[in-house]
Amino acid sequence: MMALEAHGPDTFVGVGPEYPWGGLYGGQIVAQGLRAAGLTVDPEFRVHSLHAYFVRRGDATEPIRFEVDRVRNGRSFVTRTVVARQSAGAILTMTASFHVAEDAPEVQVARMPDTGGPDALGDDSWSARFERRTIASADEPGRARAWMRVADALGDDPLLHACGIAYVSDDLPTEPLAAMHPDRTDRAHEEGRFMSASLDHALWFHRPARADVWHLEDFSAGGLTGSRGMSVGNVFLADGTHVATIAQEVLIRVRRHDR
Repeated sequence: MMALEAHGPDTFVGVGPEYPWGGLYGGQIVAQGLRAAGLTVDPEFRVHSLHAYFVRRGDATEPIRFEVDRVRNGRSFVTRTVVARQSAGAILTMTASFHVAEDAPEVQVARMPDTGGPDALGDDSWSARFERRTIASADEPGRARAWMRVADALGDDPLLHACGIAYVSDDLPTEPLAAMHPDRTDRAHEEGRFMSASLDHALWFHRPARADVWHLEDFSAGGLTGSRGMSVGNVFLADGTHVATIAQEVLIRVRRHDR
């Protein structure tokens, strides 16, 4: 999935499978867009943030064209924009920023919740490409936590691991918002009572991390308004190291036939 094919200067083409709900998974497009941007950046620069908008639903029957614009090449920071296109038009726009390593103080205030490890939990992933072990949080409205990892070993390429974290980062943000919806019943979301879609997605990489080892995603959401809600999550390695922060705005509506 990450083996993008070059199609002219700063242009790459990728493909993806159809997912259980049809169409393409947003995390796949974000990950491939980051991969395309990173292929135009010198290796001493590491991605530290990305900001993406999901414009249209993707079509799994078509290839995806990633067009990269080299917005800025600086001594410390490099900026790229990416537009992912299919025949209907743009399906995603993204800006990614890359930073060279600096010798500077390391301070961590964020603390991983005491949830226990993943070994005692069952896998509930919907994809063979990553594993997810969800931690029950029914007594904490607006909270969703899960251990996650990419299923296949990714080697030692730091960009590929950043893409792996980006891939799984789109999976959990909807969960705390669906759980707090006043029209939810015990299995309403699973049975398709709600329509939900990721609107925009931001990801900050604080420290290098492997995507193919267990990491905890801990999301919380503050509420819903105008059919939209915001989820913010911290990502921790098993030893408590804070490696990333995720923020996503989600559209969530009761389907018309359930109104």
